[in-house]
Amino acid sequence: MRTYLNDAIIGNKDVKVGLTEKGEIVRICYPNVDFRQFIEKFQVGVKINDSNLIYLHDDVNNVYMQHYIEDTNVIKTEIKNTYFNLKIIQTDFVSISNNVIIRKYTMTNEHDIPLDIKFLVHSKMVTDENEFASSKTIKNGMLQYSHGYNMAIFSNNLMLNSYKIHGVENVIRSGILQDKDYIGMSNGSALNYEIGTLKPNEIKEFSLYIYISDNKEKNKLEDIESQIDKVRKLDEEKELQNAKKYWRKYVKAHSNLNLEGSSYKEILKNIYNRTILLYPLLTNQSTGGISAAMEIDEEFTKCGRYSFCWPRDAIYITKALDLLNMEKETEKYYKVFCKNTQSKSGMWEQRFYTDGTLAPCWGYQIDETASVVYGVYDHYTRTKDKKFLKDNLKMLENAVGYLEKYIDDVIQDKKEMHVSYDIWEMYEGVSIYSLASIFGAYEAMQRVYDVLAEDLQENRLKQENITKQKAIIEKQLTEIKNYVLDKFYDEEKKSFVRNAEDRKLDISILGITLPFNMFSPNEKKVTNTIERINMNLRTYTGGYLRFEYDHYTEDKPWVIATLWMVLYYLEIKDYKRAKESFDFVVMTSTKNGFLAEQVENSEMKSKWVIGLGWSHAMFVIALNEFVKLGLI
Repeated sequence: MRTYLNDAIIGNKDVKVGLTEKGEIVRICYPNVDFRQFIEKFQVGVKINDSNLIYLHDDVNNVYMQHYIEDTNVIKTEIKNTYFNLKIIQTDFVSISNNVIIRKYTMTNEHDIPLDIKFLVHSKMVTDENEFASSKTIKNGMLQYSHGYNMAIFSNNLMLNSYKIHGVENVIRSGILQDKDYIGMSNGSALNYEIGTLKPNEIKEFSLYIYISDNKEKNKLEDIESQIDKVRKLDEEKELQNAKKYWRKYVKAHSNLNLEGSSYKEILKNIYNRTILLYPLLTNQSTGGISAAMEIDEEFTKCGRYSFCWPRDAIYITKALDLLNMEKETEKYYKVFCKNTQSKSGMWEQRFYTDGTLAPCWGYQIDETASVVYGVYDHYTRTKDKKFLKDNLKMLENAVGYLEKYIDDVIQDKKEMHVSYDIWEMYEGVSIYSLASIFGAYEAMQRVYDVLAEDLQENRLKQENITKQKAIIEKQLTEIKNYVLDKFYDEEKKSFVRNAEDRKLDISILGITLPFNMFSPNEKKVTNTIERINMNLRTYTGGYLRFEYDHYTEDKPWVIATLWMVLYYLEIKDYKRAKESFDFVVMTSTKNGFLAEQVENSEMKSKWVIGLGWSHAMFVIALNEFVKLGLI
């Protein structure tokens, strides 16, 4: 059965790992968070005395506790089997300088009788006709390999008792593994390690290594085995201390807020620091591309997948990165990723892999293009780096040229270009958020020209072109605003609507004020809309829906929708309502400090995507405002 959620995420710059709240590894990604996902299954368990296999992640007698080691991407899962009174502490982390996942185990016999224990590993690598996976025994472990990639599983301080390559599913529950073959055409295999007999109160420690590599440079078997031998020499305790030191230093470098004090502030600090630790795991270190989340639905069973880079989402994330002293990461996103992914026409497609290649798409979305223009100038307001603007000027002008053609089509109702999907990728047509994003992009472009005016004044042709472009932009700014007032304000409802067809209320209508500033948040038509939003989108728990009759989520509140309202209330100085909505988000965060995409009202718990980059970005933006205003 597919496990969707990642309750914990660990990793280094190349390897990313998703785990459940019970400590099961459900995803291993390399060399980036969005590609390639290695495992179909990775489960461990123990055979005690004459028992069948007791899976650590799934047994009726198991009790679980899980937490990150403070300010790190090191996760501890405590598993207590109450039948045998065996306590297991599983510590998972990824080495900072080596692409190896280390699982350190501490087992304590809390029974009053000796326990004879064997430790079993059941692993299945993802396989298909283009990357057919097989298995081969190695010293004290197993190599699972395909044409392009390898995954080696081994232990340095446990003796391999037996293994199985073929027919694992038929025998794994018995815990008895026997195989005559050392190599086989199977993507699944199992290992049985001898722990031995633990006397009452005796403690045993050991580690399991999962080493990931590719065959781009060294692909001979002797090369692969040589790499594995180097990893074997690692000192797991030293690697653990290095990982803790690295991540704590990272948090210290990027934490700007003092959140010490009350228990409430401790929750804020937990989310804030987890956000700092999440973003490097979602970011491609080479290109600057930012994944929306670690994947949850590889097989497209419930959605169109999440682990891609949307330029739309990224403008909120890059704003949060700037607030977290990650300006270099923001700069790389625009100067490298966006430049490399812009089409010749000047537009950006719906979404990309973080390495810059085009991801699966299902439509054209104009706000993806507008968002980049807006985001570049927004980053400049933080750094005041004119060189950054100059380096991106051509990219911005190409994008604005594309937006101008789109607006011409909209105003003249040509219906050639303006069949664009909306922010939620459901409605095809002209939407209010899309037009607001273009409005924001145009104002940003005007300011870019103003900032660079002195630097470009000696280039007469450039000055003439800028004068022409500013006139076009000014004209279209007026046209956009008039179009929105004419088409998207419903006089009967006394409210803006998201489009001229279904005329629904939608939280993204707030884009006309925040962040794109088409209308003042205090204008009567805006405040009328807020009243309608509160009547129709606010749930009884205080969270907000995306839009009316949102069947995709069964009318669950969304974290970004709620935080959007928080930012609006902060803007109009309604601090009481801002804090109420903010508290809804804070109190529905996970125990590990993650924010989800949605919240289940009846349980007040995070649902669906956990660790959504956009949710965490809106939280950081809102939290900074609260602190700046002295409200937290």
